[in-house]
Amino acid sequence: MRKLALEDEILLNIEKPARYIGGELNAVMKKQEETDIHFAICFPDVYEVGMSHLGIQILYDMFNKRSDVWCERVYSPWTDLDKIMREREIPLFSLESQTPVREFDFLGITIQFEMCYTNILQVLDLSKIPLHAKERQDKDPIVIGGGPCTYNPEPLAEFFDLFYIGEGETVYDTLFDVYKQCRREGRTRTEFLERAARIEGIYVPQFYEAEYNEDGTLAAFYPTNPHAPSVVKKQIVMDVTHAPYPEAPVVPFIKAVQDRVVLEIQRGCIRGCRFCQAGMLYRPTRERDVEHLKQLAKKMLKNTGHEEISLSSLSSSDYSKLKELVSFLIDEFHEKGINISLPSLRIDAFSLDVMKKVQDIRKSSLTFAPEAGSQRMRNVINKGLTEEMILEGAGQAFEGGWTKVKLYFMLGLPTETEDDMKEIARLSDKVARRYYEIPKEQRHGKCQITASSSFFVPKPFTPFQWAPMLTSSEYMHRAAVVNQEFKEQLNRKSLKYNWHDAQVTVLEGVMARGDRKIGRVIEEAYRLGCLYDSWTESFHNELWMQAFENTGTDIAFYTLRERDEKERFPWEFIDIGVTRGFLRKEWERAMKGEITLNCKEKCSGCGAASFGGGVCFESKN
Repeated sequence: MRKLALEDEILLNIEKPARYIGGELNAVMKKQEETDIHFAICFPDVYEVGMSHLGIQILYDMFNKRSDVWCERVYSPWTDLDKIMREREIPLFSLESQTPVREFDFLGITIQFEMCYTNILQVLDLSKIPLHAKERQDKDPIVIGGGPCTYNPEPLAEFFDLFYIGEGETVYDTLFDVYKQCRREGRTRTEFLERAARIEGIYVPQFYEAEYNEDGTLAAFYPTNPHAPSVVKKQIVMDVTHAPYPEAPVVPFIKAVQDRVVLEIQRGCIRGCRFCQAGMLYRPTRERDVEHLKQLAKKMLKNTGHEEISLSSLSSSDYSKLKELVSFLIDEFHEKGINISLPSLRIDAFSLDVMKKVQDIRKSSLTFAPEAGSQRMRNVINKGLTEEMILEGAGQAFEGGWTKVKLYFMLGLPTETEDDMKEIARLSDKVARRYYEIPKEQRHGKCQITASSSFFVPKPFTPFQWAPMLTSSEYMHRAAVVNQEFKEQLNRKSLKYNWHDAQVTVLEGVMARGDRKIGRVIEEAYRLGCLYDSWTESFHNELWMQAFENTGTDIAFYTLRERDEKERFPWEFIDIGVTRGFLRKEWERAMKGEITLNCKEKCSGCGAASFGGGVCFESKN
């Protein structure tokens, strides 16, 4: 085992050298010769982003609790170090022991966002690991992908040996045990992959074949190896209370994007927003026991020295013991200078009362996500918010002392009209107007309403997976319509409007909905120099367009078509529990503007109950 370290001369000439040196508080050090499996866990973005990811912390802690596994961390080098590593032929190495990644048994890459795909190739390339799985030999690491983007793994299929579909706490132990057995028996790489394919939730892309119709749509997808199943079922943990969770997460040397203790209070979401992939993928909803969470909070704050704790979930307001948990955290920690962060709250009196207790009103802003400006569009997306609820919530916030509100919207949603677009500005103005309805002596200066629009991407396994996208120019046109409407509002001096990059949105849509043919585009874009595509300063749309042209790939095929009801999707070999029939019914209800009640109010028969033995978690309580 050869260990590497960056020379001082290199560290002094790159941005934020602490990204690459390791040795942080709670980092795990072991002796490689005393472990059977050496696992490199990678987040394909810079250190500060990767260190903020809860999933990596959970797996890092879980793997290292096994005496036979040493898990180390790897992140994408920023462009300055990337250049030096290529020039000096320095292979990518781990943080803990500075061991070259190519010498590990496994390289596990978490895939959170489609625009990190070229960074995945960077990690493989700098590690001197062949980009294509079929070209790897027995000495090369097993490259495994996990995370939300693996629910359509096909654009990345040729770059990975296997994908782990689902939550990581379930079958990794089985996978490791199979690997150890294969190594004891002197089995080949292919023989290990065949045994891995028999583990529920493991997908080995090279054991499958895709066939296409003349029009480019998917005709058939089937296993070519007898060990590979025709359907891969996602893995989830039903008892999240007793699932592995890090009591002493690694503390970064430099400020991370989210520099705090993260306490995951539940998984899943009872809300049925039709655009939300996470809301479908992570069904059914599963809560952590409140007493367990209290003890976790104590231990994590003590073991890290962090001064902030964040309660994490898709919809924190729906956690049944939120009031009890927040009251405990306030009593236990607030006077000790610990800030309590509560993202993902809905607009209601309880949430605002809680926020008032835990936040410094003078410094903080409240975030609401109406997603659409008009009530018609909120019904289409099944948001479950009325204008009255939004304005009432804003009013209570203003009366409570807040003056800053952030509003999040989407543009380009199915059935959207110009009037729907303009309603974004009008609703924002009504929120500002609600502030100025407060008696002048009770106001705290002027209010600031910041509205932001992202552009809609129809994701796999959502009711909107059949929907078409728009061109980048059309997205920008819609943003211009909204921007002009903002300028015409009565309270325009209190309003600010931002919008996302439409070109990135189009590419995100291609990656999210793509098939195996998109892999050649990703590789060509990487060869042309694309890297850190989610970062504005390093995104080069012209290189991506060149990659599509060089590979003869039509962007419009993946973005502008409305999918036929019977079209086979590239991701349909994965069973997430939620049925295609339910998603299609929700699509049809969306086209009629019909609301579907949330899971607590009425079971909609989505299929996710199959993971709980036929009964959803919420229905058991």
